[in-house]
Amino acid sequence: MAKFAHDEVVPYQQSEKGKKEQVAEMFNSIAFRYDFLNRFLTAGVDIQWRKKAIRQLKDIQPQLVLDVATGTADVAIMMHRMLKTKKIIGIDISEGMLALGREKLEKLQLTDHITLQTGDSETIHFPDNHFDAITVSFGVRNFAHLDKGMSEMYRVLRPGGKLVVLEFSRPKQPLFRKMCDFYTNVITPGVGRLFANNKDAYQYLNDSVQAFPEGDNFLNIMHEAGFTQTYLKKLSFGICTIYCGSK
Repeated sequence: MAKFAHDEVVPYQQSEKGKKEQVAEMFNSIAFRYDFLNRFLTAGVDIQWRKKAIRQLKDIQPQLVLDVATGTADVAIMMHRMLKTKKIIGIDISEGMLALGREKLEKLQLTDHITLQTGDSETIHFPDNHFDAITVSFGVRNFAHLDKGMSEMYRVLRPGGKLVVLEFSRPKQPLFRKMCDFYTNVITPGVGRLFANNKDAYQYLNDSVQAFPEGDNFLNIMHEAGFTQTYLKKLSFGICTIYCGSK
């Protein structure tokens, strides 16, 4: 099994728990502020990033979709609205995030179209060639074993299906990159401590982005998992990147 630098990045340095357990614990602790801080820290631009990622599936019109690391179901809800997808299964390792997602679905009366359940990318409890599409938004850098997660997603995707990954990245322009590094390393953890009482969670955000194998490196990882017709789209001058691949 290949190891990547971000596999070793964890939210709580002093903890003896594994990355998966620590990430679940972290998201449980910040779930109540997660949506608010997403909007606040990105000035709402994250909504546009998610919509652009979902549009990458428009050409195949998927009817059965798996949303990995679904969190509070933001992408699942947007996808149903934008693509009229019949059924979306959202999985996440954080019960706290899923609980908030289920509340949203109840209020929006979408429980017939979107189902949330505990699960993670390394062990997806569905048969081979099952889903028309798979989405992951800001979740792949949280995988404890990236190659295992990618291979498992490839397994449950049907031939002709498409994977869309949305993830933070680092801008290439030196001055803008320095500004972004300052924001994610200083401002973001400070805001996390102020609003969610959890500086570690938002410091982990920065550390995991810094260590993530972005750009062509991630496309190569997708290729190794079996994906073809891969491509990427940089958003907001490289702050965020969409990665796509087919089976």
